[in-house]
Amino acid sequence: MKPFLTAALCAGLLAALAPAGVSAGAIERACRQSDRTAATPSLCSCIQNVANRSLTRAERKTVSKWFADPHKAQVVRQSSNRNDERLWQRYKAFGDHAARSCG
Repeated sequence: MKPFLTAALCAGLLAALAPAGVSAGAIERACRQSDRTAATPSLCSCIQNVANRSLTRAERKTVSKWFADPHKAQVVRQSSNRNDERLWQRYKAFGDHAARSCG
């Protein structure tokens, strides 16, 4: 009985210390906070899932900022910097995949 009690206490402590909204990624949060009427929780979650498979963590963080400031995306799209060009290509592929997967 004592090992069970210890395990239960540890699990409760870990749950209490875990930050709220752990499951929501940067893109999902940005999507939900956007002013877009189509940004439902299920759509935003789907887009985040596609992003998790398509983009690196750093790319997801960058792209999430584009929801609030689309001009940042245009700056990257028009940039002649190789890293920006690569990011834009990966972002386009992610967008195509999200459109197919999330409808």
